Amino acid sequence: MITNDAYHRLAACELRPSMQRLAIMDYLLTHATHPTIDDIHKDLSKKMPHLSKTTLYNTLRSLAKGNAAQMLTIDDHRVCYDGDIRPHVHFMCERCGRVIDLFDVPAPDKSLISDIDGNIVTDAQLYYKGICTECQKSEEHA
Repeated sequence: MITNDAYHRLAACELRPSMQRLAIMDYLLTHATHPTIDDIHKDLSKKMPHLSKTTLYNTLRSLAKGNAAQMLTIDDHRVCYDGDIRPHVHFMCERCGRVIDLFDVPAPDKSLISDIDGNIVTDAQLYYKGICTECQKSEEHA
């Protein structure tokens, strides 16, 4: 079932709410796992077998451009997406690859920053890399 939040998020960035776009936006809003295009395609193609990666890629780019989702480029090997557009920091575990939201760490808020030394700011992201607590625990028990 598609949430009203997905519809409103699409409307806010002036995207026509097609069934595919609604499904993609809803997926981001209901999966806080920072999925990649491959993750989203694998899950959504079960219900929407005609969903192409091109449509998915174009929709995700439009959602990021319209500030309906965040495109994260923490890792050189993958791009992942976040439906939570509140300013927050991300942490990527170098062992398991999981991306974790950190809401208790001060984050840059691009809505409050218009320029820095005359340079126009269009995006602001802060992320950390290291070893997550789960991987640390598994190392301790090994």
